[in-house]
Amino acid sequence: MIDGHDLTALDAGALSSLIHARRVSCREVMQAFLASIRLQNPRFNAIVNLAPEEALLRQADERDAELARGASRGWLHGIPQAIKDTGHAVGFATTFGSPLLKDAIATRDSLYVERMKAAGCIVIGKTNMPEFGLGSHTYNTLFGATGNAWDPALSAGGSSGGAAVALARRLLPLADGSDFMGSLRNPAGWNHVFGLRPSQGLVPNWPRPDLWVSQLSTDGPMARSVRDLARLLSIQAGYDPRAPLSVGERGANFVPGPQADVRNLRIAWLGDLGGHLPFEAGILEVCEQALARMGSAGAHVIQASLGFDPARLWEAWLVWRRALVAPNVAAAMVTPGARERIKPEALWEHDGAQGLSFAEFMVASVVRSQFQTHLLGLFEKHDLLALPVAQVWPFALEKTWPREVAGRTMDTYHRWMEVTLYATFAGLPAISVPAGFDPAGRLPMGLQLIGRPRGDAELLSAAAGYEALAADLLARRPSD
Repeated sequence: MIDGHDLTALDAGALSSLIHARRVSCREVMQAFLASIRLQNPRFNAIVNLAPEEALLRQADERDAELARGASRGWLHGIPQAIKDTGHAVGFATTFGSPLLKDAIATRDSLYVERMKAAGCIVIGKTNMPEFGLGSHTYNTLFGATGNAWDPALSAGGSSGGAAVALARRLLPLADGSDFMGSLRNPAGWNHVFGLRPSQGLVPNWPRPDLWVSQLSTDGPMARSVRDLARLLSIQAGYDPRAPLSVGERGANFVPGPQADVRNLRIAWLGDLGGHLPFEAGILEVCEQALARMGSAGAHVIQASLGFDPARLWEAWLVWRRALVAPNVAAAMVTPGARERIKPEALWEHDGAQGLSFAEFMVASVVRSQFQTHLLGLFEKHDLLALPVAQVWPFALEKTWPREVAGRTMDTYHRWMEVTLYATFAGLPAISVPAGFDPAGRLPMGLQLIGRPRGDAELLSAAAGYEALAADLLARRPSD
């Protein structure tokens, strides 16, 4: 008999195989994860708005009855799943971490949630996030803060912080998230799991108020293994006419082959962009150690330059971010007294966009277009670009954001996350892989690998090759 502890330690692929072989029931899987949530979630606060256990066990029994009839919904049949609170799941509130939206019960699923449900998952609740997804630190006045899986007194990152912690603490077998400015990558790196920002449009965004301009954020997968990550992407991805800028063939398989390796990969290590980006001590070194693993297995790691003015990119980024964030904040401000209940960083984005002209936005769009064209030239020489996934180690939970990094003042609430904007701005796939730990050996850090346009399958294959080389590192688990 497989006990509950063993079930929660398994990855989603192993659970799916056991369920379909009828060696374990969907009810037993649900019971195991609910027990883990009861035990750990009060301490870490990763999952919010958890559904009643009786209702979840009833759904698990229905999945078991289907299997008894020889029917399976798909790879996720009977797998518990909690949806990041940016995503719509029927019957659950979509709060975006805001008390103004605490009663906004979803009446339709987000498209990627619809697809995961069709593949058999059971939605058990939502995962916590910062208010409106702003800032890579998961706290809000509605649900409180999410503590890091390795030390709950520290930040989990964000905005998919609840998802990453739920994975690392074995509250979920795999998770979903979204990524605007590193929101799938930073918390993955800080919690020692894998997070993938897919190519822009590969995982369709729907429903949304705007389907044409808001193209910096994307939904995507998180997991404890690369193959789980790829399997979930295979379910989430592919064109849908409701999302007119979506891309990719529906049902495409992104799972790397068993022989995936890193031999002959040309990896451009961009480091601190020639001193432009400040990093806390030890971050560059731990990422270089991860790259050295790949180098020892036949990859060619080259110190390289971005070759594009990062200051111009930052200014263009500020314009794009304000333009896209401000309408989301404005929609919540229609409630009387709302302004006093919205965090200052969200108001800063909203207020800064009020005088923004279309001409300014187009100038920023031209810079973005020039940058994407420039990166195509880099990919003629390199297969992957590499950067750290964060510029600081996890910081104290009570701190809202770092005001200083390596002696440099941060002039905005998100300047310390600047390292994540390059993949986003160019619409490129980027994965965070566990790189190692801080000099004290306590806190995780991730390495960010960025692939060619629409090169998600190749990027996942490279990550699987790295995973095979880092088995000792990946075996580390947070203490109880």
